[in-house]
Amino acid sequence: MNPDDAISGMFDPATLHFYAEQAPVYAASGAGGRNRFLDAFLDRIRPESRILDLGCGGAIDASAMLDRGFDVDAIEASPALAAIASRRLGRTVAVMRFDELTARNEYDAVWASASLIHVPRPALPSILRKVYAALRPEGVHFATYKSGGKEGRDSAGRYYSYPSAAELRSWYLASAPWTHMSVHEYVGGGFDSGNGPWISIEARRAAD
Repeated sequence: MNPDDAISGMFDPATLHFYAEQAPVYAASGAGGRNRFLDAFLDRIRPESRILDLGCGGAIDASAMLDRGFDVDAIEASPALAAIASRRLGRTVAVMRFDELTARNEYDAVWASASLIHVPRPALPSILRKVYAALRPEGVHFATYKSGGKEGRDSAGRYYSYPSAAELRSWYLASAPWTHMSVHEYVGGGFDSGNGPWISIEARRAAD
């Protein structure tokens, strides 16, 4: 299959293939390098919060959440990465794509560090509706995205939506009645390259 054939679909097979083939290297590359925003995010939510780590990768962030006493569920689309994450956490990490998420009103927070960046642009509002539904009223969602303003692939062949801040905000607003939305642009690194533009976004589910 041409790797671009599935860009308009729910997920990209070429990206999943990369993580299947490179899982050990990818998971090891971030050891000790949790998301820079994680601690501040955890400081803003209740200590007893239940968190969904959406696309947990090697589970570095999920491990830090557990260390701080949070109730954490982690999911990962790549079976190879999910196996690595399960060993790190000492618990089962479910193998699940974003489009397979069916949780309803279950989580106080949904964390998505550099994971929703792989959702094809046409599918992202639908996935964000699932994230919104998984949250409890006034639950908070945090995500980071590589930016750039035009979808494409990195040197490893992975698909990225590469949104601009304005595009990302519009996709969220089109997906669900998010409140308290905050969008922040910054410079960060990546697995395959040096520093480049990134965006973080935090938003809440409306109170019922």
